[in-house]
Amino acid sequence: MIEPTAPRLLCVGTHHKTGTIWMRRVFRAIARELGIFSMFVHRSTPLSRIPQQGRALLFNWSSKFPPDLLKQGTTRVLHMIRDPRDVLISGMKYHQIAPVGGEEFLHSPREDLNGMTYQEHLISLPDDAARLQFEMGHKHRETISQMRDWDYQRPGNIELRYEDLIKDETCGLFENALRCFGFTEAEIAKGRQIFWNNSLFGGLKAPNSRDTRVNLHVRAGHAAQWKTALPRAVAQIYQRDYGDDLIALGYEKNKNWLNQLNA
Repeated sequence: MIEPTAPRLLCVGTHHKTGTIWMRRVFRAIARELGIFSMFVHRSTPLSRIPQQGRALLFNWSSKFPPDLLKQGTTRVLHMIRDPRDVLISGMKYHQIAPVGGEEFLHSPREDLNGMTYQEHLISLPDDAARLQFEMGHKHRETISQMRDWDYQRPGNIELRYEDLIKDETCGLFENALRCFGFTEAEIAKGRQIFWNNSLFGGLKAPNSRDTRVNLHVRAGHAAQWKTALPRAVAQIYQRDYGDDLIALGYEKNKNWLNQLNA
């Protein structure tokens, strides 16, 4: 019997507003604590830039990893998604307040917006319903496309949902992910503590325990915000445009979810 190859190239991928800041803080801290090389990679990053020996934690916050990296037998990928309806709401809120120097696409003048930036145009709209509709047809469409394009059947993937991880108060899900990464039990214990320290149910439960960057991104943190925050008129448009995507991503079994709205 051929023994499975030990994981060495440990990829962490998310999508816009699916827990990126959370995972970035956690895994950068783990890399520092355990002395593991880490770097952000693009789709075009050559493998020659990645150490040829020893473990490496490799990040991409749109899950656009170099194709050759994903073909390596020593690669494992932790990939996280979130209910797209909550992604929409979180994105719309954050994009109104995101500072310059963060999301570049928010602050560049656009011809199709009469010279306004994405953020300026969003703020200028009359209400949240209009803002949600604008967001839905722009950045959100890109995020949905990325989540749909991901290969969920790839061997070695560790597929997580934000909704499950935000309730992982025992840290069992996260421990299992680190175990799949090939971490020793001693390393898992350290990683577990780092995860707890950087989670809204743990070390960041009190608002005054969070730094400015975390507070900018955190609106509520809990799952299924869309049930009370998504106006019915907007939800009907969402079902028309993205209802099939909700089913494909496993967040709905059919298109009857409008019945769950409390907005």
